[in-house]
Amino acid sequence: MLKNLFSKSKKQVVYSPVIGNLVKLTEIEDEVFSTGMMGQGFGIIPANDEIESPVKGRVTAVFPTKHAITIKADAGFDVLLHMGLDTVELNGEPFEVFVKENQVVEVGDKLATMNLDLIQAKKKSSVVLVLLPELEDKELILENPGVEVTAGMEIGNIK
Repeated sequence: MLKNLFSKSKKQVVYSPVIGNLVKLTEIEDEVFSTGMMGQGFGIIPANDEIESPVKGRVTAVFPTKHAITIKADAGFDVLLHMGLDTVELNGEPFEVFVKENQVVEVGDKLATMNLDLIQAKKKSSVVLVLLPELEDKELILENPGVEVTAGMEIGNIK
């Protein structure tokens, strides 16, 4: 037990950023994401508009169009949180972001909201993607794809 208490290794866990239905990346209707070009990860079909941090870390970028946020996790990996498909074309209209670059975040901290009704009215997908672009020799193992998840729920581990 003391060995675990003083271990320098950090558990590499990713949590759900939103309430919704967990889907495998291969099920996303966008080839850039479904084929893994942007890295490993998962999608969640959101049931609400509040987006929370899926990791503990530091915000490294907020895209000018507000549809994406990157975070450097304290556990040593990068996370790209991408809200919707082709929502970059909406120039930030359906999004409100509550964090800024270099801000430290905890799992569950509110990052943004997305107006699901507006995204649907603009004929865009509202799927929230959590992407790990630079895992290289590691793999994200999803716990239970296809299930309903809550924000802050453990989704996967990096092995």
